[in-house]
Amino acid sequence: MRRSLLSSLLILLSVLALKAQGKNSNERWKTIFEKYNINGTFVLYNTSSGESQFFNEERSDSTFLPASTFKILNSLIALETKAVSSVDDTIKWDGLDKGWEKWNKDQSMKTAMPLSCVWFYQKLARRIGAKNMHKWMLRVGYGNTKMGGRIDNFWLEGDLRISAKDQVKFIERLINNDLPFSLENQQAVKDLMITDATDNYVLHSKTGWAMRIANQIGWFVGYVSSKEGTWIFALNMDLNTKSDAKYRKQISYDILKEEGIID
Repeated sequence: MRRSLLSSLLILLSVLALKAQGKNSNERWKTIFEKYNINGTFVLYNTSSGESQFFNEERSDSTFLPASTFKILNSLIALETKAVSSVDDTIKWDGLDKGWEKWNKDQSMKTAMPLSCVWFYQKLARRIGAKNMHKWMLRVGYGNTKMGGRIDNFWLEGDLRISAKDQVKFIERLINNDLPFSLENQQAVKDLMITDATDNYVLHSKTGWAMRIANQIGWFVGYVSSKEGTWIFALNMDLNTKSDAKYRKQISYDILKEEGIID
């Protein structure tokens, strides 16, 4: 009887300790969000331990337009359906101003992904076609799988929605080569996502900015790989001004540094 009570007490103490640890993490992260006066959520998942940590967990279940984070899936579908032959396949710029000098040139996936070049990925989407695009979205189970809008803008202002938690699940499947695409294409897209690398870690990520709607949303999603393990993260936040956009990365980097995941 005493052993049973002792075991129950130890289990209860362990649960309370875990809850306290999560609360402490959230409080530290809350300070970071408040520092930049930003309302949002952050999800961090340790693939080794299976532990998830959250800031504003309620919001992490809420769904939003994925904006340019959809370029991850768009790239996979484009490669799988041969909309482009490879990540080096170039699409010619039509000579019209696309709103940013760096977009006003011929592009391949290798250049368009880091630049988040909208016109290039719109061209890919038109090549894929609405029927084919939706088929692959259903196979993946991406977000609410709804398109709406046009084939070349549904992730920017259509009906597609995804939560921060589901972004993490999607990226975990990509890391594990568990998506319905060839291993070669999944690896190619993971390589495209590399945005920061040091001797200690490699960061794979993608930004997003749903700017064509009244209540604009910013995203920063990805994962960090190091000798110590792999962590997947997803941030979304309200963008009240254009200047807030820089905080997508800033907040994420601050949290990853706070957790000792990056330098």
